[in-house]
Amino acid sequence: MKSVCVFCGSNPGNDPVYAAGATAMGVEIAKRGLTLVYGGGAVGLMGIVANAALAAGGRVHGIIPRALREKEIGHNGLSELEVVDTMHTRKARMAELSDGFIAMPGGIGTFEELFEVWTWGQLGIHTKPLAFLNIAGFYDPLASFLDNTVEAGFLKQNHRAMAITDTEPATLLDRMEQYVPSAAFKWVEKEEV
Repeated sequence: MKSVCVFCGSNPGNDPVYAAGATAMGVEIAKRGLTLVYGGGAVGLMGIVANAALAAGGRVHGIIPRALREKEIGHNGLSELEVVDTMHTRKARMAELSDGFIAMPGGIGTFEELFEVWTWGQLGIHTKPLAFLNIAGFYDPLASFLDNTVEAGFLKQNHRAMAITDTEPATLLDRMEQYVPSAAFKWVEKEEV
């Protein structure tokens, strides 16, 4: 991996542990010489992870839609800030520029971004690793839900296993570096006649 995309909240959350985790993630990305690709905001966990990577000497490439530049207070101190027309273009550019994807705590935008790249991986559109940085058990309820989805027959176990989960940035990135893509991609099963 040469670059990693981080999806996370434009809010900092109610517990300072989330900000501490975002700081640790940004520092670890920079320490490894990876480029941080993210949504380009200067606020919330987005701003914290970017500032931590920059302070540690890292390269940070932000991508923000024109309509959100003011709302999310686009970060003006990045290595590169790319302003695009739509959210679709933002996500496509983040995917294009990244060799892997990490979801830190965030809201529905964070979930939507990670689930989209996860779906692309399931369909074989890309073979890049994706992961959850599970700060303070934030993603535990989602992990249970996903396990239930497998049990209910709506998600195959090999596709569930595509999502790496860890609590520490260093071990998370180590596991992403060692990721081997699933050989079985999603298909529609037809009933035999």
